[in-house]
Amino acid sequence: MDQNPDRVRFITHKGKQVLFIDMTNLREGLGATVINEVLKVVTAQPKDSVLTLTDWAGSEMGRADLTRMKEVAVYDRPYVKRAAFINGDHLPKVHQQHLETFSQRTFAKWPTKEEALDWLVADD
Repeated sequence: MDQNPDRVRFITHKGKQVLFIDMTNLREGLGATVINEVLKVVTAQPKDSVLTLTDWAGSEMGRADLTRMKEVAVYDRPYVKRAAFINGDHLPKVHQQHLETFSQRTFAKWPTKEEALDWLVADD
């Protein structure tokens, strides 16, 4: 099992903090652990302040992982200002649609990490 504590960490882009969520190469059953860590970190921040970037490269989420992801997306919604995905082709479109419908949130998909970070930190 992947016990990498660096899968959920703050990075700085153009002077702003972005919570980087590294879901890369996770197999079914391992995503929920990372998602639970996301919940702890996000809900410890001020409301409407967190920018999140999730990298899905090589991941294969199972039903339990996706269910937990939907639940956490609801719980942490008041804290997240903007959320973006990269390598989102590894998260089937139907799963992203269910996630957005269930959580009443939008997760922007970007082709590169740099583009996603630029969008996240851009002034409204």
